Amino acid sequence: MARILFIHRHGPGQFVHLARHLAGKGSEVTLLCETSDREIPGVRILTHRPVGYRQPEGASSADYQLRLGREVAEMLDGLRRREGAPDIIVGHGGWGSLLFAKDIFPSTPVLGYCEFYYRPSGADVGFDPSCPTSFEDISRLKGRNFAQLSTLLAIEAGISPTRWQQGLFPGEFRRKIAVCHDGIDLSFCRPDPDAEFALPDGRILRPGQKIVTFAARDLEPYRGFPQFVRAAAILARKDPDIAFVVAGGDGVSYGQPHPSGRRWREVMMEETGLDPARIHFMGTLPHEALIRLFQVSAAHVYLTYPFVLSWSMLEAMSCGALVVGSGTPPVAEFIEHEKNGLLTPFFDVEQIARTIGAALRTANMREIRGNARKTVQKRAELGACISRQMEILREIAR
Repeated sequence: MARILFIHRHGPGQFVHLARHLAGKGSEVTLLCETSDREIPGVRILTHRPVGYRQPEGASSADYQLRLGREVAEMLDGLRRREGAPDIIVGHGGWGSLLFAKDIFPSTPVLGYCEFYYRPSGADVGFDPSCPTSFEDISRLKGRNFAQLSTLLAIEAGISPTRWQQGLFPGEFRRKIAVCHDGIDLSFCRPDPDAEFALPDGRILRPGQKIVTFAARDLEPYRGFPQFVRAAAILARKDPDIAFVVAGGDGVSYGQPHPSGRRWREVMMEETGLDPARIHFMGTLPHEALIRLFQVSAAHVYLTYPFVLSWSMLEAMSCGALVVGSGTPPVAEFIEHEKNGLLTPFFDVEQIARTIGAALRTANMREIRGNARKTVQKRAELGACISRQMEILREIAR
């Protein structure tokens, strides 16, 4: 595996650990992307022109995917003429980046990252009973799946981080898609009884205090932010000692903005009347600070639609946090109620509040916390995941 080419829209994304490992082992590693949020020692980064993505309507997403695929193909053709073919290509198959990879490099094996296959029922769309599925939704989803289906027909193999996510893909493709998580670094994400987390007002939070945490890329309905704030408001009225700490941005990564155009944080604070002094919004935290937050947490709330599972939930479990999670399929794949975490219905705000309250009353729950870390160690430990990914690469190289 002397020359490896990674392709990702906003790299390195899910490939960060594998790319670092390969570069550290002496492989010649290149990342082709539109933007990159970090540098990895030994990894060459090549960027292509932005295609100009905006939320597509209907089948126009297929047009976007074709434009992105052509943009990447031009870069690949330039690499072919200058350097020849790489030994292996690893890329995200969801946006169109891999559409023409096999056309440019027909003899190079390609491993596609299969993150999420959109369905009109049984996953995120139609999950909220207040938002029934329309024909426009179905049309839009078929357009969004265009690149994935076309890519899967061409490439040698795929990889998906969870069994549930793999199971969303059509049956005829599943045997082509291996299940292996991206990997969680347990040496970094670990319990620390001496951890401290500083709030903007100067308060220092430590393990053992009544600290309820919530984290998401953005504070929005897909990750259960409205339900969390409503539950927090209930608990705040009952217990003046609870501190609520929230990490996440004010944008919308998935789903739709609030109809008013206002930020979901503003809308929910106004709706619930929750005292701003009781809840601390930290914005997007550096990874090191996020891990410290998990280490001091008495109860970490992770709610999600049936959608892509966040690294943050497994990182919190690895830190020994007591996770109060929604009983949705991606969460239930890793959390068994009262064994390694607590599960609660996604839309039942009263039950969410009661479950958090129960976690705080028995905040130690050492066995459950210990089991949470053991679960991550058994199913998503970084070293084991890298070994499995390397095995898959060797298989398709043969």
